[in-house]
Amino acid sequence: QEQVVESGGGLVQAGGSLTLSCTSSGLTFEDYAMAWFRQVPGKEREGVATISWGGSSTSYSKSVNGRFSISKDNNKKILYLQMNNLKPEDTAMYYCAARKAKTPNGGSFYGLRPYEYNVWGQGTQVTVSS
Repeated sequence: QEQVVESGGGLVQAGGSLTLSCTSSGLTFEDYAMAWFRQVPGKEREGVATISWGGSSTSYSKSVNGRFSISKDNNKKILYLQMNNLKPEDTAMYYCAARKAKTPNGGSFYGLRPYEYNVWGQGTQVTVSS
């Protein structure tokens, strides 16, 4: 069974930094494009960062661009989200998501829309105090 598990959430002051990690089981990690999403109660799930299966392509939402950095270590099979200069509005449950993207011809998928992913973690809470 394909699974991903997030870790690293916590409470941090505004302006601080936090690194989230996502590990997997039951899937060939290096073949999967991945993304980080976040959600607050009553709002839609928002894509914040995505990375291609090989790690060469990334994209960020406007709200986090320049502050967050996504990376994928295919040797250690870990996805990271480095979050810097955190703001109270970054407070949310953060989710890791994955989708098999490597194809015989390569494969170029990466994206920030929730419906594009079929493997989801349970989330890790990030709270930024002002």
